[in-house]
Amino acid sequence: MRCEFLLAQTKVVSLDTHKTVLLKEAVDALEIESNGIYVDGTFGRGGHSREMLSRLGEQGRVIALDRDPEAFAAGAQLQDGRLTIRQARFSELLDVLGALGQDKVNGVLLDLGVSSPQLDDAKRGFSFRRDGPLDMRMDPRSGQSAADWLMSASGKEIGEVIKVYGEERFAKQVARAIVAARSEQSLERTRQLAEIVAKAIPTREPRQDQATRTFQALRIFLNQELEELEVTLPQCVACLKPAGRLVVISFHSLEDRITKRFMRSQSQPAVPARLPLRESEMPRTALKLVGKAIRASEREVAENPRARSAVMRVAQRQAA
Repeated sequence: MRCEFLLAQTKVVSLDTHKTVLLKEAVDALEIESNGIYVDGTFGRGGHSREMLSRLGEQGRVIALDRDPEAFAAGAQLQDGRLTIRQARFSELLDVLGALGQDKVNGVLLDLGVSSPQLDDAKRGFSFRRDGPLDMRMDPRSGQSAADWLMSASGKEIGEVIKVYGEERFAKQVARAIVAARSEQSLERTRQLAEIVAKAIPTREPRQDQATRTFQALRIFLNQELEELEVTLPQCVACLKPAGRLVVISFHSLEDRITKRFMRSQSQPAVPARLPLRESEMPRTALKLVGKAIRASEREVAENPRARSAVMRVAQRQAA
């Protein structure tokens, strides 16, 4: 049961359908140089890319990536010769840069998670609030849909995914309910799954639907979002020029944990803690942490509730 989703048939999507979280803060953190080259690893609807372009001179350049065909189609609407957009996973960053003959850049921005247009479009199957096909793929033309996986995976596999990626304490109960339901009929719709989950979870958290963690877990698992991030972060460091900035916005605790640990590991010398070394003798680290984690302001959260869980971390490339 695959969603027919050919790029040639992709509808034209407005670039203004997504409220970009931490827009000014993220681009400020990049410390844009007029003629610099910057990577927007998650184009979405181009909010960050357009802000970067507004601060660049004629020789500046933005290289944007997104694996979602609709995001790629939206990017094609931007008539700016300084923008190059490629339909690719951000884990393909070095391959994309290599193909463009660009080995080093001045900054990389990763805005993780799912975008508002993806959540708001029922046919994408990301949201339990809108009834649509149970898909959840960032690129609907590749990989297994949520419906296909839920119909074929074992109860144990389903429970582990919901527990690990959704941090759902009732994962076993939800998995059992899914297995029982699929024995009677195919799982094909988002509301169908949401109702199964709601009946399996005995309590409800304030401001959160019972299906939130399960849908989040399935999306992260099916799109390999955490694995993508782990592969991508070292590539970001490898392509940054000295003093170049890496900015990562996370919306899930697991994403932020990976980012935080990576940045810390790359900013701490790999020497025994009690080894007596002068400061000049300490090995130089790849990154230097810049400030503390930044969250959306109360005003931004009030205007865009999806900004509530956003956490932004910044690091700067050290000289070799």
